[in-house]
Amino acid sequence: MSWFESFILGLVQGLTEFLPISSSAHLRLTAAFAGWNDPGPAFTAITQIGTELAVLIYFRKDIVNIVSAWFRSLFSKEWRGNHDAQMGWLVIVGSLPIGVLGLTLQDAIEGPFRDLRLIATTLVVMGVVLGFADRRAARDESGGRHRVANQRKTLKELSIRDGLIFGVCQAMALVPGVSRSGATISGGLLMGYTREAAARYSFLLAVPAVLASGAFELKDASEGHTAWGPTIFATVIAFFVGYVVIAWFMKFISSKSFMPFVIYRILLGIALFALVGFGVLSAHAAESAG
Repeated sequence: MSWFESFILGLVQGLTEFLPISSSAHLRLTAAFAGWNDPGPAFTAITQIGTELAVLIYFRKDIVNIVSAWFRSLFSKEWRGNHDAQMGWLVIVGSLPIGVLGLTLQDAIEGPFRDLRLIATTLVVMGVVLGFADRRAARDESGGRHRVANQRKTLKELSIRDGLIFGVCQAMALVPGVSRSGATISGGLLMGYTREAAARYSFLLAVPAVLASGAFELKDASEGHTAWGPTIFATVIAFFVGYVVIAWFMKFISSKSFMPFVIYRILLGIALFALVGFGVLSAHAAESAG
C-alpha cells in the first residue's frame, strides 16, 4: 500500500465511519474503483481505532462518568441505581452479540462477505430500513393533522432487552454495506428512541467492540506483512477527519432527516449492481488484501 492510498483510505474511513452509509463498504469500493488491492478487514479494524479515539474524546465527559460510576457500583450498593452505572452495564450487554458473532463469522467476514453483490444488496436493503425508521420517527415527533405527537424514549429508559437489540443491530455491521451507525440507529428509531439517543448509544456501544476488534487484528497483523507506516498514517487521518464528522453529525441529526443518506445508499447500491451486472466491475474486484 502506497502513502497516497493510505491517505485516501484514511480520509474515506474518517468521513464514513459515523455516517449511516458503511465505512467498510466504502473502503472496499474505493479500492475496487481505483484498481487497488482490497485493504482488507485488518486495515479496516485498525483504522477504526483512529475514529473510535475521536469518539473517546468527543464523548469524554460521558465516558468518564460512565466508567467511574460503573466501577463504584461494583463496590457500593448506593451507586447501582445510578444512570451512568447502569449505562456501563448496558454497554457491556450490548457488546456481547458482536463479540460472539465476530469470532464465529471471522472467516466469512474476511471472504464471502466482501463480495460486491452482497455489499450492493446490504446498501439498498439497509437504506430502505433506515428510511422507514426515519419516517416513523418523524411521524411520532410531528404528530399530524389528526394525531398527537408521540413522546419518544431517551437513554434513561434504555433496558437490558433494548440494549441487546441494539447489540444485535450493531453485529449486523459485520457485513460490509450494513453500517454500524445505520443499523443501530435504525434499530433505536424502530424501538421508539429519539434520533439523538439512538446515535449517542450507537457511538458509545461501538467503543469496546471496535477497540477489541482493532486489538485482535493488531495481534494478527504483527505476525503478517502489514505495511505499518501507511496503516498508522491512515489511522491518524481517520482520527482527525472522524472527529470533525462526529461533531457535525450530532448537530445534524438534532433537526434533520436521514433521507439524504437513505437516497445515497440506494443509488449507490443500484449503481454497484449495474456495474457488476454489465461487467464493468468484477464482484471480486481487488479482493486480495494489500
